[in-house]
Amino acid sequence: MIKDARAHHFFTTLYPFLYYADFLQHDQQGMESEMARRGPAASGPAGFEANIAVNDGRLAKARQLWRQGAASAERADRRENAAQILTRSAITDALVGNGALATQAARAALALASDREAEGGAGIALALAGDSTQPARLAADLNARFPEDSFVQFLDLPEIHAALALRAGDGSKAVDALSAAAPYDFAPLAQGGPIGYPVYLRGQALLAARDGASAAREFQKIIDHPTAVVQTAPLGALAHLGLARALALSGDAAKAKAAYQDFFALWKNADPDIPVLAQAKAEYAKLPGKL
Repeated sequence: MIKDARAHHFFTTLYPFLYYADFLQHDQQGMESEMARRGPAASGPAGFEANIAVNDGRLAKARQLWRQGAASAERADRRENAAQILTRSAITDALVGNGALATQAARAALALASDREAEGGAGIALALAGDSTQPARLAADLNARFPEDSFVQFLDLPEIHAALALRAGDGSKAVDALSAAAPYDFAPLAQGGPIGYPVYLRGQALLAARDGASAAREFQKIIDHPTAVVQTAPLGALAHLGLARALALSGDAAKAKAAYQDFFALWKNADPDIPVLAQAKAEYAKLPGKL
C-alpha cells in the first residue's frame, strides 16, 4: 500500500501517514526518503521530525525544531500557529520534568496568542511544571469563553485540573477530574495535535493514588495503540515507564524490570540530562533482585 501511494504520487496528501508508517516499521531509510520527496516547499521543521525526535528522547533536537517552526510561523504572521507549536514543546518538557523550560515555552506561547489551543496547552504545561496560579486563571477564562466547546469542557479543563491535583499530590482528585474526559481519551488535544493525554494523566493519577493495577491498564492502552504512539510524543515512550512503575507498585518486580528495559531501549539515544530518565534509572537500580 505504501509503495502504491508513492507510485501514484499521492505523497503530498499521505506524507504524514507514510512517514509514521516508516517510523513504526523502524525504516530509517524510508523516513529519509519521505523527507527528501517532501522537499523544501513543504518543509515543516516543527512537525513530524520533532515528534520522531521526542519519541527517541532527543529532546534538545525536538526543541530546536519547534522553536524554528514557531519563529517561521511568527514571521508569516501566524501567531496562533506559533503559539500552538510552543505549547507542544512546553507540554513535552513538563512531562519529562524540565519545568523551567516548560514554563518558558508556555509563557512565550501566551504572549503570542490567547486562543483556545494556546490557553489550553499552556495551562496544562504550567500546571504540570508546578505553577498553581496561572493554570487556574487560564481554566477559568477558558470556561467562561468556551462554555459549549467540547475540546475545552472535555479535554482542556479536565486535564488542567488533573495536572493541578497531581502537582498537589492528590491522585484521587486527579482521577475524578479526568472522569469527563473518558469518552475522549484518544481525541486530540488540539485539531491535528497530540492525543492520549487523558489516558496518560489518569495513569499518573492512579500511581499517585497507589492503585498500581489500574494505572497499569491505563498505560497499556497507550502501548496498545501503535498507530497513535508517534503522535503522542513523548507518551509513547513514557507509557512504558509508567507501566514499569505501576508493576513495581503492584509488587511484580520481574515484569517491572522488563518494562523499564523497554523504556530504556526506546530511549537508548536519549539526551542524558532528561530528569525523568535519570529518575527511571535510579528506580530500576532499586528493584528487588536487580543485579
